[in-house]
Amino acid sequence: MSTGDALCDESDGYEMKRDIRRILIVCTRRIGDVLLATPVVRSLKRAYSEAAIDMLVFEGTQDVVAANPDIHRIWTIAERPAIGPHLELLWSLWRRYDLALSVLAGDRPTVQTWAAGRYCVGTLLDDSKSWWKRRLLDEWVPFDNIHTHTVVMNLRLLASLNIEPHRTPVVSWSREDEKAIHDVYPGMNGAPRYAVLHISPKFAYKTWTTSGWVALGRWLADQGMTVIVTGGVSDQQTSCEQVIHGLSDAVNLVGQATLPALGYLLSRAALYVGTDTAVSHMAAAVGVPTVVLFGPSNPVKWGPWPKDFPETVQSPWRRQGSQRQGNVFLLQGEGDCVPCLGEGCDRHINSLSDCLQRLSIGRVIAAAEAMLLSEHDRTWRVGAEVSQS
Repeated sequence: MSTGDALCDESDGYEMKRDIRRILIVCTRRIGDVLLATPVVRSLKRAYSEAAIDMLVFEGTQDVVAANPDIHRIWTIAERPAIGPHLELLWSLWRRYDLALSVLAGDRPTVQTWAAGRYCVGTLLDDSKSWWKRRLLDEWVPFDNIHTHTVVMNLRLLASLNIEPHRTPVVSWSREDEKAIHDVYPGMNGAPRYAVLHISPKFAYKTWTTSGWVALGRWLADQGMTVIVTGGVSDQQTSCEQVIHGLSDAVNLVGQATLPALGYLLSRAALYVGTDTAVSHMAAAVGVPTVVLFGPSNPVKWGPWPKDFPETVQSPWRRQGSQRQGNVFLLQGEGDCVPCLGEGCDRHINSLSDCLQRLSIGRVIAAAEAMLLSEHDRTWRVGAEVSQS
């Protein structure tokens, strides 16, 4: 933990930390980032049970924390706001909070944290260009984008507060969300075990093949399981339709469930299979046996955090190789270049990733079968190495 050029003296900082009643967490990025900030929220709530904890997130990402009981209020801002709305937000936040924390190293999150908090803590790149942001923060943590998991990186913001960390992301839903799932899937009560296939990540470079999803769904059906297909609104709509067409007996919930409702659906599943998406993080967090297909993304940074993972390490995951930790089986795609950390082989979000396109159905079925056995006897072999076949 580093201390920035003081905006308040040491005694002021002590008072801020001792008497914290209003807290803001700034996480203006994607849905998965917002979910992975919830361990910070839960840790703070346990330490300051009477404090009101708010979040500032991008419009369209708030759904993932909408039912979170630890959060008092959710502020939203457009991803690329005009100067007017942004200034209005800063004015509304001005010194409203005893403590403000930014889990991001960007310019705007740092400014928003500075505007909101009487005591400000943030994540920054440890470089010469960040000098002015260091002057806005009372404390800052050097940002590591390669070797440290996002959950661990975020929790480092709390080190100087001496707060015991809660590491599992928090997935919450309401009774209305439960009802919504029963409305679209009336057979849920008393139905056979079911598997959830989340087939449409937001970006094309994270997709697996249509034929692979269809073959996996048919194999699961042959095991006597109900197959539920989920997905959000994305550019992969045609692929979703093809998968649904190939799985005529599957329950089609694509576009029919909010993220909190999906959390409830996942909590009762026997198996979840998905790619590198926020929903995969949700599945891991609620404890369902999870198979996640990883391509160009760095698993050390973005691998789903297993439920109640006990280790105080930089990450549950290694950079290369298929591996298993707790209730999560991380199946890495094919190729010596994996993970390349790029957005598809053509280096843009609408390009495909060969490592995922070449991922064989045999490997995915083998992983699914291993996790179904775990679900059956609840014996998870933590840290087992899985060979690539």
